[in-house]
Amino acid sequence: MNKKIENIFKGDKVIWMIFFFLCMISIVEVFSASSNLTYKSQNYILPIMYHAGTVAFGAFIAVITLNIPCRYFKLMTPFLLIATGILLLWVLVAGERTGDASRWISLFGFTFQPSEIAKGTMVLATAQILSAMQRPDGSGADKKAFKYILWIVVPVALLIMVENLSTAVLLCFVIFLMMFIGRVPLLQLGKLAGFVVGLAIFAFIMVMTIGNSEEEQMANGKAQTEQVQTPKKKNKLEKILHRADTWKSRIKKFSNKKEIAPEDYDLDKDAQVAHANIAIVSSNIIGKGPGKSVERDFLSQAFSDFIYAIIIEELGFFGATFVIFLYIVLLFRTARIASQCENNFPAFLAMGLALLLVVQATFNMLVAVGIAPVTGQPLPLISKGGTSTIINCAYLGIILSVSRSAKKSKSKDDAESE
Repeated sequence: MNKKIENIFKGDKVIWMIFFFLCMISIVEVFSASSNLTYKSQNYILPIMYHAGTVAFGAFIAVITLNIPCRYFKLMTPFLLIATGILLLWVLVAGERTGDASRWISLFGFTFQPSEIAKGTMVLATAQILSAMQRPDGSGADKKAFKYILWIVVPVALLIMVENLSTAVLLCFVIFLMMFIGRVPLLQLGKLAGFVVGLAIFAFIMVMTIGNSEEEQMANGKAQTEQVQTPKKKNKLEKILHRADTWKSRIKKFSNKKEIAPEDYDLDKDAQVAHANIAIVSSNIIGKGPGKSVERDFLSQAFSDFIYAIIIEELGFFGATFVIFLYIVLLFRTARIASQCENNFPAFLAMGLALLLVVQATFNMLVAVGIAPVTGQPLPLISKGGTSTIINCAYLGIILSVSRSAKKSKSKDDAESE
């Protein structure tokens, strides 16, 4: 029986334990944070059964993925690049809208986000370029690797940015870290960092000047209530940056550090941030206990973007710290696995995927505690989700596949040394 279980759960046991704990926390906290969904549907078991089924299917995908030899992931790269380009163009032209953003595609009855597939594809392509262009003398990557990576990543990041700026920024940051780990010349990375900072400042100015914020639109609306106006046609730039108002509003809210008295806080306009802060403060360090959250009934996206605030409220400081600990161990354990790889490709691939999960988790947690502006990034392997949960499980399966090959190479080296 034990042998059969070992055959199923192959790969690094520490990674599997991290995966198990994250899944258990996910099922408990999503069940607690989905009170609004259960109230609307009047079915108190269906939402959590759906999420538990998604997690179970994700685990099944992880088991399948870890049994794929790492060399086959290289063969998938050109097909995934083509599929990524088609899907990202599709979602811009005919995607399903959520709010003011078009991020979803419905295909054969399934709805998914192409950006989730694009992130893994970019990591896969970057790992392949970095591994193929390492200099024979071991001094790092060839200068051309930098250009090849940019040629692939920049167009994809721009396509994602139109509808999902935070995902594009997250992807670019992870690719930058991968280039640093892959020993791309520091001069090139320094020039890129300087260019990005300058571009970010320019983009910030553009966003703050294009369109009006929500508050300005409301003020203008009050002044023009008795006037019938023809809608102003948007130019091409405004059509491309149609989410500029949203970005501007979030940046202004985050950068406004003016102290507000509790009685003056607008729980309607700043509901997410306000209720997330209340959830954190009311945890009283030790937490209220699993399933005893109060703010879940008032906090929008409590089961997704702001689930970390609910974790703090229910599990307290120690539970929140344990979640951080799991992601840190995942990153360092993957780094150890990467160091044992004989070839560069699996090492870069595993590190890129681990960075993708951990950096996104960091973004989510910083937003929940008010250190970063609202971005809409879910907490990997914990937040409720379909596409993101299954694909993140596949990423973990790839890391486990790499751990299997690294373990074999280590056993081979140990045998030769004896």
